[in-house]
Amino acid sequence: MGIQERFRKTAIKTAFGYIEKDPEKNMLKLLDWVDRLAGEGPDSFEPQREAFRTVLENPDGSMYRLIMDVFQSVDNGVLKAVFENFFLNANIIGWPIQEEMRKKYGCNIPWAILLDPTSACNLRCTGCWAAEYGGRLNLSFDEIDSIIRQGKELGVYIYIYTGGEPLVRKADLIALCEKHADCQFLAFTNATLIDEAFAGEMLRVKNLIPAISLEGFESATDGRRGDGVYRKAVRAMGILKEKRLPFGISACYTSENLDSISSDEFIDQLVEWGAKFIWYFHYMPVGNDAAPALLPSPRQRAVMYRRVREMRRTKPIFAMDFQNDGEYVGGCIAGGRRYLHINANGDADPCVFIHYSDSNIREKTLLECLQGPLFMAYHDGQPFNENHLLPCPMLENPRLLREMVHKTGAHSTDLQSPESVEHLCGKCADYAECWRPVAGELWNGGTP
Repeated sequence: MGIQERFRKTAIKTAFGYIEKDPEKNMLKLLDWVDRLAGEGPDSFEPQREAFRTVLENPDGSMYRLIMDVFQSVDNGVLKAVFENFFLNANIIGWPIQEEMRKKYGCNIPWAILLDPTSACNLRCTGCWAAEYGGRLNLSFDEIDSIIRQGKELGVYIYIYTGGEPLVRKADLIALCEKHADCQFLAFTNATLIDEAFAGEMLRVKNLIPAISLEGFESATDGRRGDGVYRKAVRAMGILKEKRLPFGISACYTSENLDSISSDEFIDQLVEWGAKFIWYFHYMPVGNDAAPALLPSPRQRAVMYRRVREMRRTKPIFAMDFQNDGEYVGGCIAGGRRYLHINANGDADPCVFIHYSDSNIREKTLLECLQGPLFMAYHDGQPFNENHLLPCPMLENPRLLREMVHKTGAHSTDLQSPESVEHLCGKCADYAECWRPVAGELWNGGTP
């Protein structure tokens, strides 16, 4: 880190210490500091800073209420760690490094890295391969540590655990948080393994945030995940809230549950439980046994598009939609453009939903994986559609994924039942054709 970066980091940390004494009074003053230190230019995050200022100038708005709630309900030490690791290291400091590396190496450099510590899971959820496959595959502690060290050299400070159930590896995850205290970690989890002791460890290391998977209310969650899972998740949220630890929700919307998991009743309950964000994922027909009938209809997806934007206006919880928010991130963010996925076998996949690879982290460096044929095909092809409501080379542009896999010689990395790209993309063809005109109307400001 250069002298200028150290000065900016020290100055903003000092300002944060000032604001925590009276956030409602001093928040705009902190933003003034950030404006002066960020300067101008492509690495100054000017649009994001302006959006944040708009929020802070509207004390009646839902996002203002969320920010004030975070300052009041989250442990100060955890809040400081999130501020330093997420806002400073990953963005103010990390982003310019990533930009430099993109120019230097001519390839995508991610903002975040998703990785599977293990293929093991303690549940047997309908439609998920993890419990059937078992815990046969694991990234070792040293392998995960190496991925993080290589990532930090490229300016990457955000690491997200998927699985399997990552909390099967509780002790290792905590040790990695401790070793890499300058990084922010998030874990997608069923939450059944979160107890008082583990929450105490999270409070100690301060840089791990869980995103708890729910299918909706009790009947929907237990129907897929097993009897009693919902109540265990609710209990975990109670422990996290009592410990003043931040957490969010991960929810996959399908043709069957979309209305319930986007309802006012469900969102209000999440707010009451203490969730700070909800991350929605569109159902993807991945795997030989996937059910295309669960794909939302064009009408349902359009409803979700509008509903999430309404939530952001009216609810004190930050809602994100992985598939419908492409307009804010320039389309597809996979293939290392903003993130990549490394599975428990070490395969570097372009996306957590697209299980094809030509590189393995046990055989190549992280940078060499990013420079491999499949990742470079992503780099050269993005955005895959000028309409960013059609971002994905699989779901909305299946011809493109088929072409990239064939051109690069990538192979299926499905751990249980390898799926041909023809089979996968064939399930998406009708969906893409039906969604395209609706996406066009939305993109052009219409109301289909």
